[in-house]
Amino acid sequence: MSTLIVLLPPRDPAVPSQEWQLPEMPFILLDKTGRKERAGRAALAFLPRASTTVLIVAARDLLMLAAPLPPVKGPRLKQALPNVVEDFLIQDAQTCHIALDPQPLADGKRMLAVIDRGWFRFIVEAFNAAGHRSLRAVPVTRCLPAAALPASSEEPVLEQAEAEALAQTAGAPNAETPPSVPAPLVAAVLGTVAQTAPAILADAVLAATPEPAFVDAAEPRVELALARGEHGEGLAVPLSALGSTLAALAGEAPVTAYELAGLPGGEPTLAGEAMPAHGVHVGVAPLSFETLAHNALESRFDLCQFEFESRPWRLDRATLRRLRLPIALACAALLAAVIGANVQWMMLVREHDALNAQMTELLLNAFPKTTVVLDPASQMTTQLEHLRVAAGEMSPGDYLSLAARFEHSLGGVPVNGIASLDYHDRRLEVAFKPGVKPDPAFTQRLAQNGLGGEIDTNTGKWVIRNGGGQ
Repeated sequence: MSTLIVLLPPRDPAVPSQEWQLPEMPFILLDKTGRKERAGRAALAFLPRASTTVLIVAARDLLMLAAPLPPVKGPRLKQALPNVVEDFLIQDAQTCHIALDPQPLADGKRMLAVIDRGWFRFIVEAFNAAGHRSLRAVPVTRCLPAAALPASSEEPVLEQAEAEALAQTAGAPNAETPPSVPAPLVAAVLGTVAQTAPAILADAVLAATPEPAFVDAAEPRVELALARGEHGEGLAVPLSALGSTLAALAGEAPVTAYELAGLPGGEPTLAGEAMPAHGVHVGVAPLSFETLAHNALESRFDLCQFEFESRPWRLDRATLRRLRLPIALACAALLAAVIGANVQWMMLVREHDALNAQMTELLLNAFPKTTVVLDPASQMTTQLEHLRVAAGEMSPGDYLSLAARFEHSLGGVPVNGIASLDYHDRRLEVAFKPGVKPDPAFTQRLAQNGLGGEIDTNTGKWVIRNGGGQ
């Protein structure tokens, strides 16, 4: 089964929903073994088809937060989620789609990802309409490499844990413990922003820096994704202010910076350089798009939950539009079959009525005194038997007629080899003595004499009838 991984662009808040469009997007196509088949940039209509499509959602479009959840599931949990996150949002929580991380945190809380429902619905419906039925959506911050603590920070963490354990054991609430080590910050530059809106968060960070920052309006902004453990956020910052922004956001925490590489286009090249940030130099390492795609494939945080859950078997308008011709052909074939069966039935009924009328006419011509005609064939046979008896002729089904023809059919079987001979219901039941068995040509001789015979498996006797049972 092949997998298509697509990097989605961030939503521009300045563009109204009526004008939303998806530009050409970077993609990579992996086969069932995880090897790259194709990679590039294409519009939605020209993306290759795959068994599963994984969408990497921009960090700026998501709010990642940890919160305790009520002990409910299913639709009741979906109804309760807006009340859980409404204090963290500016917009109405009812207009947001909220997804849950399947893995709970150590303190029992759950990570939530909040995204504008209109934007997310636009993305899902656009990909469904393009033929991508099995969808998964993963936050880009969950696709970044995990940050490793530096060697110098391991000892304070261990000392803090030991101090906390000793304080709890001794029951000393006033025991002092060393300060905790800040969580490492992982930053990734994902490329330039094609259409930028006012970056309020970036401006606020730049204004908070001790040194004044002068930003050229024509300077390109870069898309920045930040991850602190399970948390994630994103913003767009000017390229020259990237180092100072990371320093302001990281504080005293160690910073690991990456630049997304291997994408077609004119993204800035930062790999191998150092960004000065108040005396702190942050080295930028390359992060290939293939590595990002494999990390997205391994992530279990799927944003397609609740009403956006992927159901490939669900028939929507896009699927029905694609299946219009096959459904029309199937309906036409079914209609033709029904009409043809009814026409053939009507023709057979007419033929049956015509044959029945002919037999009735023949019966009435031969026996005019017949008053009621129910079964012309049976009544004709009965009347002929009556005439044969009245004329003194022997019926083919009489005992003497059957016995005489049976005797001629014995051939090499001796007459004294018959143990019993019974007659009833116009048939003979013959039992041969032990050790006496008719030869294989016995049935052929019966047929030559106008008889039919077969062995009754229940009694082991031969049943002889006139004309094969007639």
